[in-house]
Amino acid sequence: MVGKNLLEHPDANQYEILTPTSIELDLRDYNATKTYLELHNPDFVIHAAGKVGGIQANIREPVKFLVENLDLNRNLILAAKESNIKHLLNLGSSCMYPRNRPEALTEDMILSGELEPTNEGYALAKIISARLCEYITKENDSFKYKTLIPCNLYGKYDKFDPLNSHLIPAIIDKIHKAKIKSSSVEIWGNGSARREFMYASDLADAIFTAVTDFDSLPLYMNIGLGYDFTINEYYTTVAKIIGFKGKFKHNLDKPVGMSRKLVNIELQSKWGWSAKYSLEEGIKETYQYYLKDYKQ
Repeated sequence: MVGKNLLEHPDANQYEILTPTSIELDLRDYNATKTYLELHNPDFVIHAAGKVGGIQANIREPVKFLVENLDLNRNLILAAKESNIKHLLNLGSSCMYPRNRPEALTEDMILSGELEPTNEGYALAKIISARLCEYITKENDSFKYKTLIPCNLYGKYDKFDPLNSHLIPAIIDKIHKAKIKSSSVEIWGNGSARREFMYASDLADAIFTAVTDFDSLPLYMNIGLGYDFTINEYYTTVAKIIGFKGKFKHNLDKPVGMSRKLVNIELQSKWGWSAKYSLEEGIKETYQYYLKDYKQ
């Protein structure tokens, strides 16, 4: 999702961008990764790769989410260093932060508390990759390896399959199908948990801003909206856009993850960047992509 949104950004045509698929380049293979980087010798690496999924997928496959992400993160970052690539932008995740913090999450909170168990493996892999980037830069400051920590994302090219999807694409899929079938929609938990979701095109814009102004970017920096919504509010917003008039039913036996996950954007604001899309604008574009291009 992130990579394809990068390629759609207006600034993408200013660069020659290498976009190997997982079939062309298996990042779990260190030798293949190093060979690829040495062959093409890029000036800059944007690390947007990973095994990703929603709460169901993370609960179902914790070993894969830990091991595969550890392998590909380590391989790409170390292969870039060994290939003498001086600039690397690593994408972290807000799941790197401790669970159940009511306040907005600041960059210095990493490793300051217990992680959310439902996606702990993925979070551990992300933390290790961010620390590896930091250590490389500390050992040799000619290497500038920095980490952006986005809030939750959604948008075009997202996964809508219920077994693998994140919250907003899952809601879109559920409500679209419920409208067709004239059925009710199940919400996990009571819907009071709060989440911050940013449209993926906004992250692409932040990444290109970082590429052009990399020296001013902190070693770690959150990228987000600075405000959040309840799960119930996401459901009602999607229902409004789709035109769903049916009922919602809360299933209190299902896991809901963290009660709140909001990133602090003070560093981002000082850096001079802010998101452009409102929730309704982003969901409208995502739904249009779902209707037109998503292979159901």
